[in-house]
Amino acid sequence: MRYLIYLTIGILFGFVMTKSEAISWFRIQEMFRFESFHMYGIIGTAVFVGAIGVAVARRFGIHAYDGSDLRLKPKDFSIPRYLYGGIIFGLGWAITGACPGPMFTLLGQGIWAIGVVILSSVFGTFVYGAVRDELPH
Repeated sequence: MRYLIYLTIGILFGFVMTKSEAISWFRIQEMFRFESFHMYGIIGTAVFVGAIGVAVARRFGIHAYDGSDLRLKPKDFSIPRYLYGGIIFGLGWAITGACPGPMFTLLGQGIWAIGVVILSSVFGTFVYGAVRDELPH
């Protein structure tokens, strides 16, 4: 039953991504060229809704699916890896026109070329895992 709930949430997420045009490479290009507020509005709304979700979860003591407490680990943003990682992520997003969320929505809509981006993302994640301990802290 739990998987059916996750599948339903995923389908709903894909629907929202499609209807909001967040999967459109044209909208993403507009954002990176500072020609439109559209994507910034979507991202800002997501941050706002996420912040409210975290506040509600804390207020009502909501637990993870396995019963453990939900915790957000504090991050030290003085670490250079966040800067480097953000630059690499942003360049990949700008070049491909897709961030991780919409990639699977695009695949689900039959845009098969995004498969190359998905495979590259998986490979990049594997490489990061292999060299993570060697990166600057």
